[in-house]
Amino acid sequence: MLAIYKREMRSYFTGVIGYVFLVIFLAVGGAVFAYTTLFSMSADTTAYFTFMLIFSAIVLPLLTMKSFSEERKLKTEQLLLTSPVSIPGMVIGKFLAAYTVFAGALIVNSLSFLFLYRYAAVRTGVLIGNIVALLLVGGVFIAIGLFISSLTENQLSAAIGTIAVILVLLGVGLLGNLLPASFFLRYILNALSIFTRFQTFANGYFDLASLIYYLSVAAIFVYLTVRVYDRRRYN
Repeated sequence: MLAIYKREMRSYFTGVIGYVFLVIFLAVGGAVFAYTTLFSMSADTTAYFTFMLIFSAIVLPLLTMKSFSEERKLKTEQLLLTSPVSIPGMVIGKFLAAYTVFAGALIVNSLSFLFLYRYAAVRTGVLIGNIVALLLVGGVFIAIGLFISSLTENQLSAAIGTIAVILVLLGVGLLGNLLPASFFLRYILNALSIFTRFQTFANGYFDLASLIYYLSVAAIFVYLTVRVYDRRRYN
């Protein structure tokens, strides 16, 4: 697993994908921070992280779209399948590499909020809750991206497919809010919604159920990716 992790980290920065992601993520994050806090003279962090949640749904597929699809296109997939690394180790190694790049970019962006402590009363619990929530959601998005990438050798298709699945998971909560409060289906849709559960953390509350939800969804998509390659190995 460590060998795959190092290989993936190296590939992000020997090519352009890692640099493109970092430049876009840091630049947009900085601009959003300036607009939602500095220009508006506000210490509220909720607007910033809500926007970054939506933005992450679009930009994170940059990190995952080539993870497996490029292996298939370049015919290096068989080398992975016949290597001494286990399939779960291979998948987790790729997941951790993409997650490291994302988490590093998010933490660097979040350092901007240190400046607010000098000029305003920042609610530390809310700030930490938003950071933790976005880190959890990022793990879910990356796991989805790896799974979609394992299904195709076309990187563009992998990126579009990932965005589509993520938007569905984000949108079910909005659909649930359109239903009457008495409808049981509304409760189910809100329970499945990434965005609805994000709001609990965003308000500064630690929600164990939401933590389990995010970890479970990420684990399910990692497991599905492992199953895809288990089947390919024996076929």
